[in-house]
Amino acid sequence: MPIRKILVVDDSPTERLALHEVLTRNGYLVVTADSGEEAITRSQADKPDLILMDVVMPGMNGYQATRTILRHDDTRDIPIIMCTSKGQETDKIWGMRQGAFAYLVKPVDHDELIARIRAIG
Repeated sequence: MPIRKILVVDDSPTERLALHEVLTRNGYLVVTADSGEEAITRSQADKPDLILMDVVMPGMNGYQATRTILRHDDTRDIPIIMCTSKGQETDKIWGMRQGAFAYLVKPVDHDELIARIRAIG
């Protein structure tokens, strides 16, 4: 399945803007959410082909949102790449155990991100 629409989930407006710019420049349609709760709602409403998920957010964190999205029948097949400042090996292991397709540490290398997205579809 080719990746066309990407949901960017991050509580930082600056990070959302930076990812939005690099993704649209590479031909992707981008929708955004600023919380884990909104990520769940947007994933069900917008049916993105991929989700880029921050971990550290107020309220529901990215691990919780990832688990919830991947347990829902309508969204369980959406790949999720975690893009977070949490860079310890245990953080990465925990992210992958939640069902993440990949785990990238901020600042995210944009070339690596685009390569990962293209590898998915």
